[in-house]
Amino acid sequence: MRKRNFAALLLLVFTSGIYGFNGKTDQDVQSQDHIVIMHPTTANINTWQYLVSEGILPVDPDTPVLGVYSNHASYNYSRTAEFLNTEGKTHINLMGIEQELDPEYLFRKNPVTPVFREIFESARAVIFFGGPDIPPGIYGRDMNLLTVVTDPHRHYLELSFLFHLMGGSQDDDFVPLMDENLGLPVLGICLGMQTMNVAAGGTMIQDIPSEIYGKTTVEQVLDMDQDQQHRNYYSVYRTDPGVAARTFHRIRINDGSHMHSAAGANLTPYVLSSHHQALDKIGKGYRVTAWCMDGKVVEAIEHEIYPNVIGIQFHPEVNTLFMDDSKIKFKPFAEATHSFIDLYPGELGENFHRNFWENFGKLIHQGQ
Repeated sequence: MRKRNFAALLLLVFTSGIYGFNGKTDQDVQSQDHIVIMHPTTANINTWQYLVSEGILPVDPDTPVLGVYSNHASYNYSRTAEFLNTEGKTHINLMGIEQELDPEYLFRKNPVTPVFREIFESARAVIFFGGPDIPPGIYGRDMNLLTVVTDPHRHYLELSFLFHLMGGSQDDDFVPLMDENLGLPVLGICLGMQTMNVAAGGTMIQDIPSEIYGKTTVEQVLDMDQDQQHRNYYSVYRTDPGVAARTFHRIRINDGSHMHSAAGANLTPYVLSSHHQALDKIGKGYRVTAWCMDGKVVEAIEHEIYPNVIGIQFHPEVNTLFMDDSKIKFKPFAEATHSFIDLYPGELGENFHRNFWENFGKLIHQGQ
């Protein structure tokens, strides 16, 4: 793993309005290789901490983490800073980026380009978590009435960073940062995978039920096969706040992929799903490695040049997947009697999720 001097980045911290690192000194930061977490909300930090503390993701719990975000995003990251200070998480640092990115120059060199390089040079791995819909204008589409954009500045930062990491069809002459470190592990979960695709010049299906299946009502979706439902539409009734917004369905995994390595004997495991959009045109450099059971929704992608870049549409990070005492309510006013492990133990789903994180941990260790 590269060991680069972080002084240039710290100079930017004090001259351009970027701030963070929870009070760390130059020497503290420049000597460390970080796991970079984009959009470091308290929930995402807690997710990371749970996975590593429980040994599900085999990484030292004290591994340095750098949470990166836009100061213009809608989430109040001071809540995360307060949480970290209260919990004494001195190995987790935050970086807020002050420059406001314009959609017109996300996919080329821009004012944040030097910062992207320094973050890349300090990274052992980068993780992009889930979230809301990407503004469709970025991938050249009008906005569907069912698309809801709530955090454009978060999208601008993450899209531009991913373009800088891996390039895209928007500029074939751009030299991606990852040409300097082909094996850097990068993981995109749900929105993270969608952002990977759009950053590489791909496009999105903005609503799965209406655009893929021709369904226009909640009741029509609930009558569909479980493997065709990608979120729990019972939750939209809002009659029972205890109903999970997520559902479980099977995916079909292709041979010769990271997904295949994690799947073991069962290439159609059950996964946790909570989304209404899907990949349409696949971005430059990616190949599809998993589909939903009817082959109409992309469930995983991997990069053809950078072998440890993985995007997944499902959610293996949700803590309750690994808790046999966490019961899930799928229908309003029904009794919550089963956990994920109760419903899909062993090869049906549990093993796949554990293997996924074990394999990703190995990728992180290989890069040290």
